Amino acid sequence: MATYDNTHRAFLQVFLSRGSLTFDESKPILAAIWNAQNTDEQETEPENITLDDFNSYIQSVNTAISPFDFEIRSTIAQDPAKQSSNPPTRLYALVNTTSDAISQLSTTHSADEIAFLKRVLDSMFETHNTRRNEILAVTSMQALALSRPPQSSHHVNGDTSTQTAAQQGLTKTEAERCLESLVAEGWLCLSRKGYYRLSPRALMELRTWLVDTYNIPAEDDDDSTAVTKVKSCNGCGEIVIVGQRCADLDCLVRVHDHCLRNVLRAAGGEVCPGCKRSWTGDVFVGEKAAQMSRSTGGARQSAVTNGAHSDSE
Repeated sequence: MATYDNTHRAFLQVFLSRGSLTFDESKPILAAIWNAQNTDEQETEPENITLDDFNSYIQSVNTAISPFDFEIRSTIAQDPAKQSSNPPTRLYALVNTTSDAISQLSTTHSADEIAFLKRVLDSMFETHNTRRNEILAVTSMQALALSRPPQSSHHVNGDTSTQTAAQQGLTKTEAERCLESLVAEGWLCLSRKGYYRLSPRALMELRTWLVDTYNIPAEDDDDSTAVTKVKSCNGCGEIVIVGQRCADLDCLVRVHDHCLRNVLRAAGGEVCPGCKRSWTGDVFVGEKAAQMSRSTGGARQSAVTNGAHSDSE
């Protein structure tokens, strides 16, 4: 491993300012850092930067920053519009390994904005994450509807008192600006179809928090008492918010689209690696689950309507 020097510090500064980086994005940056350091040598071109060079810098920086509870982690973006890319793009991000990432946001966002984000996450991982439909995303309209907390009232000396101003949340305009800010800061992604989901950086940063918040472990080795809202890929072990699931609603197997080929190959064919049921490939996780739900609901409604017409004839 290379000696940690000013080039590594400059590389770390890039992550501090940008938050995340791909290998291709790092090539001109590393080339510029090397050229600034080695002014007497021939200039390094971006295309001369190799993946080994990049990984060597990641390893050296991680060794230096680990005592401060930071780490550069990587994951593959879960974008429903880019799942066909081959090979998929790996994203690297600087994350805090110990502190609550939600609390970290308090340095740049107000208490009401943090509470709003928490309501959005609850909607993603609870309201829109059911046994039948694992959407794990919210539309703009659904998110803005969460701008204010649920109204509550209580009686004080016979009078009804409503929430205080500090508990009244955000206006729709403030919520919209907050969402735009969270996208710009790399915490949320907004899809072409208008769904907000967690970004790759957020999934890396919030991984432990999400599991601790939304999953309930089994009691006394009784699996029936466990609640698993946040599920991991059978291929890579990372959280799945976009991908496919087993057709058996009681099976917990979830797979990223970019991991599916290797998972099915290891399972011996088009079968679920968990329950061995046939893998249909048409049961989705993510916004596709919402689209399939709408189309199935429309088909059922059409069948009911047609049946009613037939009966009347």
